[in-house]
Amino acid sequence: MRIASVADVKARFSGYLKASEKGPVVVTKNGRPVAMLLSVTDEDEIERMLLAHSPRFQKLLDVAEQQIREGKGIRHDDFWAQVEAEDKRSG
Repeated sequence: MRIASVADVKARFSGYLKASEKGPVVVTKNGRPVAMLLSVTDEDEIERMLLAHSPRFQKLLDVAEQQIREGKGIRHDDFWAQVEAEDKRSG
């Protein structure tokens, strides 16, 4: 893991981008971490990361968990059957 200031990253962005392929680069501002450069090895990683940090998605998960606790959930196989049926109707 490397640590670099915002000014250094701004001045040498390509180099730090390449360095992120070997490990995370922590970006600091006034000595405090403010961001991180991470290498992406597949596009699914980006989607997972965006969802993990999405307040809207987290709210959906919270509602779904509450519904499951209340016995209002559906079985995994039934969910995917519904998804496939929707795909056939719209496709």
